[in-house]
Amino acid sequence: MKLSMQNIAEEINNLSKNYDIGELQNIRKKLHRAQKLASKNIFDKRTISDNWAFHYGGRKELQFNIGLETINDRPHIRFGVAFSLELSQSLPKIDILIPKIALFNEYLYEYLSNFSNMKMWYYQNDEKSSEYVPSIIPDALVKKDIFIFLGIVQPYDDLNYNEAIQVMNRLLPLYIFTETNQKIKYNDNIKDFCFTSGCTKKLSSTTANLAQKKLNISLRHNDIQSILFDKLSKEYGTENVGTEIPNGQGGYIDLVVKDNKQYHFYEIKTAHTAKSCIRQAIGQLLEYAYWSGNIEISNLIIIGEAPIDSETETYIKTLKSKFSLPIKYESIQL
Repeated sequence: MKLSMQNIAEEINNLSKNYDIGELQNIRKKLHRAQKLASKNIFDKRTISDNWAFHYGGRKELQFNIGLETINDRPHIRFGVAFSLELSQSLPKIDILIPKIALFNEYLYEYLSNFSNMKMWYYQNDEKSSEYVPSIIPDALVKKDIFIFLGIVQPYDDLNYNEAIQVMNRLLPLYIFTETNQKIKYNDNIKDFCFTSGCTKKLSSTTANLAQKKLNISLRHNDIQSILFDKLSKEYGTENVGTEIPNGQGGYIDLVVKDNKQYHFYEIKTAHTAKSCIRQAIGQLLEYAYWSGNIEISNLIIIGEAPIDSETETYIKTLKSKFSLPIKYESIQL
């Protein structure tokens, strides 16, 4: 049976009732202090076309978006969120979206690992860019007639609606922050710390050329995480090593080792010096370990590509002796 965008949108609407994302219009009603509910569903017939759909009211927001994509001459469907900077009667100027893009970038920068299984791309002058690992939106793309998307894409003839709705549900905290500048714990979108073993599958730089590997921080991060997982699994056992563990604040810890009743937290950075890696990682590790105060931490380990130098080694020793921080730095070179 040939599916229409209306069919696909209705399927997402129906499935959403089992997820927080199903409350999107109620959330919008509260955010905008509206007296009436704008729509009962995420997608409404007023915002569904033949080739795309976005949530009702989403023209001036980070919009939940589904749409037709052609990849290798085959039809695919995208599921995710988008900024549509294309001007229309309901969006005569893009000014209202600019501060929201800034908030989008802020959230993405802090919680980049939350979106590791997704992709981004954009359309400019009806030309689609290549797909790339999620990253902040550069100033050069913040102009009229640009369409920027974050999410997943699936073959039209093999749609997995459960995966699609789960991805859209994971994007709900990003939407709320973008619209309110508040990290809202909406039901259980922000998960408490709970160790689970295993390594999350991510894009790898093995398919990239040397220049791409050097430039693409996210791909290098993913490869280091995979190498580290394999290394620690041999040392502690696969059942005691896990990646992307929720930190209880809306983010995810790169890698956690369960060592009896204590945990080792690992944070991966790809800066060019050990000093920069430590500067970038230390705040995150301290928050992960001590914000709630109820996790038994044995070690906080910063992983970087750069080898440690004598000055940085002295700095680490000072942190350990003066503040009794169980902090370490280790180098993994690709």
